[in-house]
Amino acid sequence: MTIGIDLGGTNVRAGLVEHDVITHQVNRVLQQKESLSATLAQLIALIKPLTERAVSGIGIGVPSVVDIERGVVYNVANIPSWEEVALRDILEDEFNLPVFINNDVNCFALGEHRFGMAKGYSSAVGMAIGTGLGSGVIIDNQLYVGSNCGAGEIGLLPYLDKNIESYASTHFFQEIHGTTALETHQAARLGGKQALKLWDEFGNHFGNAVKAVLYTYDPEVIVLGGSIAKAYPFFKASMQESMADFAYPVTLRRLKIFQSQNENIALLGAAALVRQLV
Repeated sequence: MTIGIDLGGTNVRAGLVEHDVITHQVNRVLQQKESLSATLAQLIALIKPLTERAVSGIGIGVPSVVDIERGVVYNVANIPSWEEVALRDILEDEFNLPVFINNDVNCFALGEHRFGMAKGYSSAVGMAIGTGLGSGVIIDNQLYVGSNCGAGEIGLLPYLDKNIESYASTHFFQEIHGTTALETHQAARLGGKQALKLWDEFGNHFGNAVKAVLYTYDPEVIVLGGSIAKAYPFFKASMQESMADFAYPVTLRRLKIFQSQNENIALLGAAALVRQLV
């Protein structure tokens, strides 16, 4: 049994995982984000009941850069008080259990590879499309994070006048078109022509993001997750059209792109950190 934690800027989820199944799960809204001590106390209180069972370790996905060797997280997204937190030491001292920490999108990719749509493939990239655009990378059946836990940050590559993330995430809808991805998705489901046009435009940009992934990592499979991935049917065609000029047609023929099917996959991926590293 292991514990998996998915720490977000708004919510924190924790689950007890046994035989690859979440047997118990708790979700909480993160409170008092301006206070490090308060947020740590809330996290510890969330985990504590789960440690009453015989667990082998705790895995945590965090939306930040992580010093994996030291277990330190830096500048956690949307949690202002978490600028530099020695999270592993804090939790290991509290629970006397091994703790493993990684970036949340890396946990998403690991979860898809171990339990989800990328299971059975030796190379995969998980692309989380939401507030930003992040990617987790699997190479030769292992999570690849780079020397600074920064591998896969395709969204930060320069693109047009900004970067890829500006055109292939929530930023595209809010900052360029003055709307939201959710509103555009709802309107598209009702057949709204302007909404459908926006998704076509989004798909064109996202296709360029996928090409960047292909040129960089050449995976067998890409799994799309995050809130915007729910609208995949509306931007799939324009994405594929945008990818048509990719330099290696055989790569496109072999590539598989899937939409994530499990809303708890990042939680399972976080729990899998324990099994991967102990």
